[in-house]
Amino acid sequence: MSYTSEREVAIESVICACTLCEAVRASFDPHKVLEKKDRSPVTIADFGAQAVISHHLALSFQNDPLMAEEASGMLREKENAGLRDLVTDHVRRLIPKLSDTETLAAIDRGTGKGGATGRFWALDPIDGTKGFLRGGQYAVALALVEDGKVVVGVLGCPSLPLHGGERDGAKGCLFVAVRGEGATMKGLEDAVEQKIEVVKTTRPSDVQFCESVESSHSAHGKSAQIAQRLGITKSPVRMDSQCKYGIVARGEAAIYLRLPTTQSYMETVWDHAAGSIIVEEAGGKVTDMEGRPLDFFVGRRLTSNRGIVVTNGGLHDQVLRAVKEVFR
Repeated sequence: MSYTSEREVAIESVICACTLCEAVRASFDPHKVLEKKDRSPVTIADFGAQAVISHHLALSFQNDPLMAEEASGMLREKENAGLRDLVTDHVRRLIPKLSDTETLAAIDRGTGKGGATGRFWALDPIDGTKGFLRGGQYAVALALVEDGKVVVGVLGCPSLPLHGGERDGAKGCLFVAVRGEGATMKGLEDAVEQKIEVVKTTRPSDVQFCESVESSHSAHGKSAQIAQRLGITKSPVRMDSQCKYGIVARGEAAIYLRLPTTQSYMETVWDHAAGSIIVEEAGGKVTDMEGRPLDFFVGRRLTSNRGIVVTNGGLHDQVLRAVKEVFR
């Protein structure tokens, strides 16, 4: 099946959301941050990006459910009226005809439950909100899931250097993948995409690995033990968001570990759907710690999986063995 229109709409909507996020960050006020029940931060950019993408998807794929991270409940509270006005203002700069009511309704379309049949979109409007707040890496992540399999993935990474070795060079990357068609990357403002592939090696001592900045998101100590077992001497690249999937897909790193810090922690679909297909279509491999494929058809969380192991493919079995030895 061709996903040409889905690919085009996903790219357009993610670029639009990245534009909104960068506009918010350029005028950022640290007081304009809310705290959710799980104590994680949410900004006007999270809400605005979700509204923009939800609106774009509804225009083209009216019957497709949307599974997304945010809801407008906090914005509807009287004490947050000022923040609500900022969200709707930023959205209207990109979609002038969208009313306040329509903006909030677009945010609230993200209640999709997923499932094993049919299709739905999975969205993280800002993956890595803490990275966004500190001026680091973040990603706008959108994926289409059909009958439990990710078939389209788009990652917008506005702060990621186009070339890994050029930290002061051009920034802003868009990663795109369609199942069976390979993975590509381009600058957010560029027209031409280029094919990307993972690095081809089976020698773990030669590679770079990456993990989350937040120690609450991944067990850093366990990662260090795994790296030692594999003979990796380079310090890990610590980076927020699904940008880590992007740098594995383009061959800048070869391993990404997201290891559970508690027995009860479960990953969400929107945190991995887009990134996983981009790595897989670039020639890499994504599983959980037991080597099982990520199970995207059981709901909003990956309840059948524990931990995430991402590699270039050639290293995967070696990395899994080291992970199991450390956690045993």
